[in-house]
Amino acid sequence: MNPLPLVVLLPLLLGTTLCFWSGQVPTRGRRALTAWLAAAVTAASLALLVALAGAVFDGQVLLSRSAWIPAIGLDAHFRLDGLALMFALLITGIGLLIILYAAWYLHERDPAGKFYSLLMLFMAAMLGVVLSDNLLLLVVFWELTSISSFLLVGYWGHKAEARAGARMALAVTGGGGLVLLAGVLLLGHIGGSHDLSVLFERVPQIRAHPLFPLATVLILIGCFTKSAQWPFHFWLPEAMAAPTPVSAYLHSATMVKAGLFLLARLYPVLGGPGLFESVVATVGLLTMAFAAYVAVFKHDLKGLLAYSTISHLGLITFLIGLATPLSAVAAVFHILNHATFKCSLFMTAGIIDHETGTRDMRRLAGLMKLMPWTATLAMVAAASMAGVPLANGFLSKEMFFAEAVGVQHGAAWGVLVPLAATFGGICSVAYSLRFIHDVFFNGEPRDLPNPHPHEPPLMMKAPVALLVLLCVVVGVAPALTFGPLVHVAASAVLGMPPPAYHLAIWHGFNAPLAMSAVALVLGVALYFALQRRFDLHLHHPRGWTGRLLFTHAVDGLFALAGRVTQRLENGSLQRYAALMVGSAIVLAAWPWWGGQGGSIGAGTRTLLPASPLALVLWALLLASGAALVATHHQRFRAVVLLGVVGLVTSLTFVALSAPDLALTQLSVEVVSTVLLLMGLALLPQTAPRESSPARRTRDALLALAGGGGIAWLSWIVLTRDHDSIAWYFLENSLPLGGGTNVVNVILVDFRGYDTFGEITVLGIAAVGVLALLDGWRVRRPETDPLGRPWSFEREPLMLRVAARLVLPLALVASVHIFWRGHNLPGGGFIAGLVTGIALLLQYMASGQGRAEALLHAGGGRRYTRWVGTGLAIAGLTGLGAFAFGRPFLTSAHGHPGVPLLGELPLASAALFDLGVYLTVVGATMLMLSALGAASKETSTVRAA
Repeated sequence: MNPLPLVVLLPLLLGTTLCFWSGQVPTRGRRALTAWLAAAVTAASLALLVALAGAVFDGQVLLSRSAWIPAIGLDAHFRLDGLALMFALLITGIGLLIILYAAWYLHERDPAGKFYSLLMLFMAAMLGVVLSDNLLLLVVFWELTSISSFLLVGYWGHKAEARAGARMALAVTGGGGLVLLAGVLLLGHIGGSHDLSVLFERVPQIRAHPLFPLATVLILIGCFTKSAQWPFHFWLPEAMAAPTPVSAYLHSATMVKAGLFLLARLYPVLGGPGLFESVVATVGLLTMAFAAYVAVFKHDLKGLLAYSTISHLGLITFLIGLATPLSAVAAVFHILNHATFKCSLFMTAGIIDHETGTRDMRRLAGLMKLMPWTATLAMVAAASMAGVPLANGFLSKEMFFAEAVGVQHGAAWGVLVPLAATFGGICSVAYSLRFIHDVFFNGEPRDLPNPHPHEPPLMMKAPVALLVLLCVVVGVAPALTFGPLVHVAASAVLGMPPPAYHLAIWHGFNAPLAMSAVALVLGVALYFALQRRFDLHLHHPRGWTGRLLFTHAVDGLFALAGRVTQRLENGSLQRYAALMVGSAIVLAAWPWWGGQGGSIGAGTRTLLPASPLALVLWALLLASGAALVATHHQRFRAVVLLGVVGLVTSLTFVALSAPDLALTQLSVEVVSTVLLLMGLALLPQTAPRESSPARRTRDALLALAGGGGIAWLSWIVLTRDHDSIAWYFLENSLPLGGGTNVVNVILVDFRGYDTFGEITVLGIAAVGVLALLDGWRVRRPETDPLGRPWSFEREPLMLRVAARLVLPLALVASVHIFWRGHNLPGGGFIAGLVTGIALLLQYMASGQGRAEALLHAGGGRRYTRWVGTGLAIAGLTGLGAFAFGRPFLTSAHGHPGVPLLGELPLASAALFDLGVYLTVVGATMLMLSALGAASKETSTVRAA
């Protein structure tokens, strides 16, 4: 077995399950066990990646292919190349450090099982994104990252800001995911496949297609929303209400990096000069400069780091957008560097919050003497973020400056890009310096919630120290550390090996070095100037923000929805029905508007003559329907007339040689009539007249248009020759389904999935009736509308005796109908209705109390078990096909020889039919029991 899918499946299935199970017991030991289980699963995925890394470094692309839903192009295809390996190592490696850090960060009141199981789900979703070779599979995991991050950001659900941040993140990233899905579908349509391996081979064909620009724009919007690029950046700072381990993981190795990954992954298909470079590079540069400036003025530690993340994401987006090979090298190198220093800085912010009780830099100061080790680690990480020499951030920022200087798109663009890059570097130095100076120096702490902060436990600092050490080691020896991984990742982005380059500290005196020096000097000057002249601590942002615009947009949508709802949903069922029927009439008539739908006259097919009996039944049907409309206020009469309509329908099925349908219809009529009468017994016998003449006229016109339209469409179809699918079922019912009763074979075999859905709905409806009527009691009336007293006599003796005789006979008949159903008229549905009628007769003859006592119904609880058992049998029968490598609900049939009985026709569909039988009986009896229980209360006055 190819181990590549296990990298995703281990955290997705094993990790989430184990962490959820272990976290159910809120003891200290089980909390530690939960963390160790999460770490072990993550380490296993990391070990698998390390084992496969050798082949990737040798230039191979590892593929794993498994069919999932090939009919729509969605398959479980996975791919491991240099780019996927780099991201997967980041996700699992930093994820392992996050788990260790979180074990010491989380409070004992925080549910560990919930946190680690969601973290495993998030990790699996990200691994699925970076390892998918199928774009539809990638979108599935993409949306799973949105859902899991929503749950993680809202982990502290008791906090209003956590709930609001989670909703905003889901709205923006989930909406972007839908746009991405549209782009992926278009790209798959253009390229003829959703597999990356195929698309990479059809690049010229894809780029020449007229829909290529639209697909590109849609995909870019999806990437920009996920990676918080302007103007979709505002959700990321609001997500800072999440626990710090989540923020550190989300910013450094997951979620926001997913958009960058997809830009890099699809670069061979979408990238290059033109639309991609213009849009991506411009948005990236704008985001980088804008967010860097905003970060300087943020007072919250995590808020500052959030905007710095947006800025660095813009930097990487700009590099991916440039159509130069070395920009890809700089992009992947900075992705690695940013992950190391940003994760360590977020962990440091969490330590400060954990020890002091606040992240507000206006209150934090002078922590250097109280937390010297934490301060030292933070200073090194912040130096890397600022681009100070000997730190890894300096190297990739120099490469960024070099690419900015080398932009060749006209004189104005050639000046603007280096200036914007330098401005972003200046602001980067300023906010990095503010992070260090305001927290660890700048006087004494001011009104801290925890007035005695101290160094955190060693194991809480260990992940930070490891990442900071990596910043320094990579900064000193980049070629020996990240060099090989950068090379294979850049090769995967470009689709070919990049040109010669050299990762080193010193490249001589050049323009990028000068830009770095200017950024350092002016960044320090900017911070102290703002601090001393304008007092950053007194700054309060004003004006429109992305968050404010989003909030106003959402409020406006809700207000609009409220106005539309008030106009359409006024509580009138008649209005709802009128709108629905009227819309259906308009849509049905639309193809014929203007004569575009073809002829609407009768066809020339030879028709059968109508017999006198058919004419009588037709007249009876019309008369019953007209009487039903005219007297529907009399509820009992309406039920009787409705039964007449059902009876005529049953006779029609008999005339058309459909005994199965006739028997089913007749049984349904009996059961539904009894249930309707029981339900109407809880209501007044006469419905009030509430419709105005205008409304009745409207309803009559709609009824005539709808009924006449359906009748005319039926006539158009029936008077024309057409190819019927009935012949397929008639020819294949016996050889493929093992039965000669075509109707039953269709129900349990050919259309078994439909039947499974129908019995599921039936079971849900029955349980819904029980839930609605549970505990509801209606006082029995003392008199009828004419003042005559009701009599509640004991059930007639003759009826009780007859019912006792009928029950065993009916059960035998049900068994007979059930077993013959695959070859002769019958089946589980009809047998269930017959059994239901027989049991219903027991209720009528013995009363509900005695009948349920004899059946041990337990107030209807047994019937719910019947429904559940029926659905379980039907579902397990369908799942059993998987054991033989067949699709869901594939049936098997044969004619085994049995001693004494001879050859027996058997089919696995009979088990499915048994599930149908139990569900029908259980649902019928459950509704009967619930309706009967609602009228159990006896009258206070009884007739003499």
